[in-house]
Amino acid sequence: MNIYQLKEYITSVIESNKTVSEKLKLICDFLNREIEYYDWVGFYFKNGEKKELKLAEFSGEPTEHIIIPFGKGICGQVAISNKNFVVSNVEDQDNYISCGFNVKSEIVIPIIVNGKNIGQIDIDSHTVNPFSKNDELLLEFVCEKVAAIV
Repeated sequence: MNIYQLKEYITSVIESNKTVSEKLKLICDFLNREIEYYDWVGFYFKNGEKKELKLAEFSGEPTEHIIIPFGKGICGQVAISNKNFVVSNVEDQDNYISCGFNVKSEIVIPIIVNGKNIGQIDIDSHTVNPFSKNDELLLEFVCEKVAAIV
C-alpha cells in the first residue's frame, strides 16, 4: 500500500467538480480496487434525526444492511463511541452483524463534522487480521476529506 499515492487520488476526487454522491462512489470503487483485502467499502450516514445509520455509496456485494440502528453491530457501536473500531476476527465479536460468511474482519472509522459523528466508512475483508495502523491512517484521512464536503 502506497499511502501517499492513495491520498493523492482521494484528494483529487474530493477536489473534482463531481457531486458528493459521485465522489463517495469513486472513493469506494478506488479503495475496493486498489487494496486487495478491502472486499467491501461503504459509507453510512446518520439518517436524519433518527438513531440509525443509512447506507450511502458502496463498492462490493450488495448488502441487506441498508439501515443499522445505533449500538447494533460494529457500525452501530462506532455511531455511539465516535471512535475507530478495528475487528481482527469478526467471530470474536458478540455484537457483530454478519454481512456474509466470507467476511472475516472489519474496520470502521467515524466521520466527524463540528465535533459530531455524522457517518462512517466501513470496510469488510475476507481475510483475518489484515488491517494495520496504515489502514487507520488512510481511512482517517478519507473521513477528514469527506467531512469537508458533506
